Amino acid sequence: MDLAQKIAVFAAGGFFLAGLSFGVWKYAQIARSPKAQASAYVDIAHRAALMYAFACLVVERFVHLSALDATVELVAVVAQVGFFAFGLSTYVIHGLLRDTDNQFARPHKLGRAELPPALMVASMVALVAGELGGFAVLFWGALIA
Repeated sequence: MDLAQKIAVFAAGGFFLAGLSFGVWKYAQIARSPKAQASAYVDIAHRAALMYAFACLVVERFVHLSALDATVELVAVVAQVGFFAFGLSTYVIHGLLRDTDNQFARPHKLGRAELPPALMVASMVALVAGELGGFAVLFWGALIA
C-alpha cells in the first residue's frame, strides 16, 4: 500500500471510530432529553463521521485503481480527507456549543460570535474544490488506467 492508500485507510478507521463515539454522545443526549432527541449537530456529526469512514474506503479504492503519479494521488487524498475532517469538526463544535441547528442560517454563529458571510462562502468554495476536485482527480486516474 502506498502512502495515499494508507492515509485513506487510517482516515476511514478514524472517522468510523469517531462516528461510533459520537453515537454514544448522541445516545447520552437522547437519554437526558425530554423529547428523546439529541441536538441537531450531534446527530449530524454522528451520521457524517460514519459516512466519511466509508467515503474514505471509496477514496482508497480509487487510489488503488488510479494510474496517476503517487504525489498527485496523495494531494487528492489529503484534500478530501482534510475537508472531511474540517466539515466534521464544524459539526462537533456546533454540537458542543449548541449554538445553532443550521450553520448556514444568517447571521452565521459560532458560539456567541458572528462569522462574516464571506468566510462561510470561502469555506464552502474551498470545501467543494477540495472534496469534488480531489475525487475527480482520482476518478480520472482510474478511468485512464
